[in-house]
Amino acid sequence: MDPIADMLTSIRNAQSVSKETVKVPFSKLKFEIAKILEKEGFINKAERKGKKIKKFIEIDLKYEDKTAVISGLRKVSKPGQRIYISSKEIRPVRSGYGISIISTSKGLMTNKKARRQNMGGEVICEIW
Repeated sequence: MDPIADMLTSIRNAQSVSKETVKVPFSKLKFEIAKILEKEGFINKAERKGKKIKKFIEIDLKYEDKTAVISGLRKVSKPGQRIYISSKEIRPVRSGYGISIISTSKGLMTNKKARRQNMGGEVICEIW
C-alpha cells in the first residue's frame, strides 16, 4: 500500500467525475504535497480537519471552464523502486507547464525550487 499513490488516485478519480472536494486520510507528507499543489495553483485549498485518530485532509479541487486544472498526475518513486536525482539532473515537467515534487534534506519542494537551491533528492511525483 502506497498512501501517496492512493491520494493521487483519489484526486484523479474525483476530477474525472467533477467533484468539488476530495477527502484523504491525514499524514504530514500528504499534507505537505497538498500545500505545494495549493501554492502552485493546481488546487483551490487544502485543509486539515478532524481530531486525533480521525484526521483527514480536505482538498478543494480547481476547475476552469468545467475542465480540471490538473490534467495529469504520475507517481515517480514507488516503494519497490525509489528514484533519486541530483540537482543537475532536474528537468522541467511537460516543458515547464508541470511540476515535480522532490523530497530533499530541507523538506518537500518543487523541481524549480530544488534546482534554484542546488539540491537533489527523491522524486515523489509529477503533476501537470
